[in-house]
Amino acid sequence: MEEAEQARAAALEAVADIEPDGLRAVIDDHVASSSMLPGVLTILSARVVDGRADEHAVSRRAAGVQLIYEGLRVTRALVATEPWADTDESDPDDDLDVLAADVLVARGFRILARTEAASHAVHTVREFGREQTDAQEGRTSTAQTLEANVFELAAIAGATAAGGETPVPLRQYVVGLAANHGAPPLADATDALPEGVEEVMTRVGGPTADDRVSPTSVGDR
Repeated sequence: MEEAEQARAAALEAVADIEPDGLRAVIDDHVASSSMLPGVLTILSARVVDGRADEHAVSRRAAGVQLIYEGLRVTRALVATEPWADTDESDPDDDLDVLAADVLVARGFRILARTEAASHAVHTVREFGREQTDAQEGRTSTAQTLEANVFELAAIAGATAAGGETPVPLRQYVVGLAANHGAPPLADATDALPEGVEEVMTRVGGPTADDRVSPTSVGDR
């Protein structure tokens, strides 16, 4: 899928300057092996809402969304498996994964910081923390799932790439995609997206002035 390769290339480019090389290799492995569905939804959202958006800016936003998801996904996996219980103290792999997760989220935030998606990026991390805390305490969480929040983040980041606003029905649609996907991990974008998804996104993302969310920030660097 062309959009998946576009998102992956942008994500790898966004972390290309990270040092040391060993840490970057761990980060590259996570990006290379993961579903690009969040990044693809960012690109599709930009295309269906306003096709005039600069392709480089859209790719950067897709990378930001993807990196935030990668970091939180890795964190969730580490919390669930408690890898340190069965590893040698001299083995740095798990420590590198923790550091990689932090760097991925931080780099994603840096990319989206001056965009209309910034506030929802913060919301996504807060909801993730609440969901994980509830799970550890054995409580039923009312927090939206990580995938639902990230898919909504993708819609906002993509839809506003040309300086416009985000149609509420588009946000609702992508959250529904997350709910229909089932338990993680995410499948590859080609397999995970329903047939005709871009057509549906075009329909729900069309101009409906009464259902718009005003942008909160501007700028892509």
